[in-house]
Amino acid sequence: MIIPIEELEPSTLCNIVEGFVLREGTEYGEIDCSLEDKVKQVVNQLKKGEVLLVYSELHESVNIVPKEQFNAAESEY
Repeated sequence: MIIPIEELEPSTLCNIVEGFVLREGTEYGEIDCSLEDKVKQVVNQLKKGEVLLVYSELHESVNIVPKEQFNAAESEY
């Protein structure tokens, strides 16, 4: 289930994205980005619809996934 980010408190969204960034350990190449910058980048991707905030009822968890990945998974069912 997609969670509309507009329905979340800004602090809640920030905490979810921060947890995602810390968990993923994303690599940003030669440029070292601060946690704050990484969070802003992911929030911007969410606002643009490039990635989605998804709740899994099966795993009772929230994750951020690329839109294409979500759509591909949905079309399998």
